[in-house]
Amino acid sequence: MEKLDLKKVRKPLFTAPLNRFVTINVPPVSYLMVDGHGDPNTAQAYKLAVESLYATAFTIKFSCKANGKDFVVMPLEGLWSAPDPESFSARRKDEWEWTMMIMVPDYVDDETFLAARIKAREKLGTLPESLRLESLEEGLCLQALHVGSYDDEGPLLAMLHGEIMPSGGYDFAGWHHEVYLSDPRKTAPEKLKTVIRQPVRQN
Repeated sequence: MEKLDLKKVRKPLFTAPLNRFVTINVPPVSYLMVDGHGDPNTAQAYKLAVESLYATAFTIKFSCKANGKDFVVMPLEGLWSAPDPESFSARRKDEWEWTMMIMVPDYVDDETFLAARIKAREKLGTLPESLRLESLEEGLCLQALHVGSYDDEGPLLAMLHGEIMPSGGYDFAGWHHEVYLSDPRKTAPEKLKTVIRQPVRQN
């Protein structure tokens, strides 16, 4: 059985130049999503969100595999927002709103998701109410690769918000998006690879 790897099929969504923003058009993508608020390092809701996403994603994978459609579980992604965009470059994490996500194949439907949600709840005991299957279409985006600690993203984001977007005539058109290519449990902070994406529109 061939295993679908969306990192290869949708390679432009998982690759970018180091510390250099380029434009990319992002098509509609299916995700498992959970919403929350606060510092991801301390908020209990964040921990439950990530556990719930992976439990559901792997349950869907095994269900699809039993029906002849296997796939690789994708890396964690996050949408981040705050009333003040400088919250990101200043790392004021208590102000952050977030939606954590895992990409799934387009053939995963509501029926498959709901069945997996039931099994995930049985495993974890509780799930966030916001856990859902949803399509996200970001369209025109600026995207770059950051290597290093998450807390070292500040200068790159400051350059994006203060120089690149104004000089290119871009406005914000969606939440700040991060794709976590590295597993922080197994990777030294200085070697973490993160795709930084910002949906934009021309003003």
